[in-house]
Amino acid sequence: MRWVAHRGVRFLQFPALAAVPGVWHGICTRWAHDGDGRRLPLNIGMNNGDPWGVITANRRRMLAAAGGHTAVFARQVHGTEVAVWDPAAHAAPPAPEHWTALGGDALITAVTGAALLIQTADCQSVLLADPARRVVANVHSGWRGSIRNIVGRTVQTMVQRFGCDPEHLIAGVGPSLGPCCAEFIHYRREIPAAYWPYRLPGDHFDFWRITVDQLADAGVPSEQVSVSGLCTRCNPGLFFSHRGEGAATGRFAAVIRLAD
Repeated sequence: MRWVAHRGVRFLQFPALAAVPGVWHGICTRWAHDGDGRRLPLNIGMNNGDPWGVITANRRRMLAAAGGHTAVFARQVHGTEVAVWDPAAHAAPPAPEHWTALGGDALITAVTGAALLIQTADCQSVLLADPARRVVANVHSGWRGSIRNIVGRTVQTMVQRFGCDPEHLIAGVGPSLGPCCAEFIHYRREIPAAYWPYRLPGDHFDFWRITVDQLADAGVPSEQVSVSGLCTRCNPGLFFSHRGEGAATGRFAAVIRLAD
């Protein structure tokens, strides 16, 4: 992955996704920087300990750096619903924030200027772009969504709604809980047996590989899938981690949009 910075916010990018014409994406960290180079907390998640005013200011800063004139969040309930952003079907977000939230855990759009946002603190963000059809998607895939194949459902929706060909898709799996830290001591009752082959010593599971395989099953060539390889729990200086810091930890954002 590579770093880019804009307006005091640093983003990680996948080189393959960054090379797609007309698509911008980035995964921010838990910090922003002021004009003097000092680090500022950048929690964008509601109900995680910070006042509403602080979160609103953080979202404004992050969105100004990410660009786009409309910000679309997913409500993220660890389900499998896939939402499509279309101004013709949804009311325009109110000023001055110009952001809205759709039900579900995955977002798709073919609308330019709409930034699709997923908030994470151990769960995977999976970013997808179809250069041919000019469609982008952002998926929130926690372990519950993963075992219900939210990623495969998103690809299926892109095919059905927009005529996308999975062989054209470029994908990136963002920083999340790695196999080093994804321990499930009650896996026999939490994780279906079909996923037990992904179990590693110590009752750890490789959800990165699960996602890569689910994308392959959906028709996305494995060579077009990039995995960040960054574990959120192992990198507390960069990312929020629910496993590492508890339920009150903040959230960082993954963003993807079609450029105007």
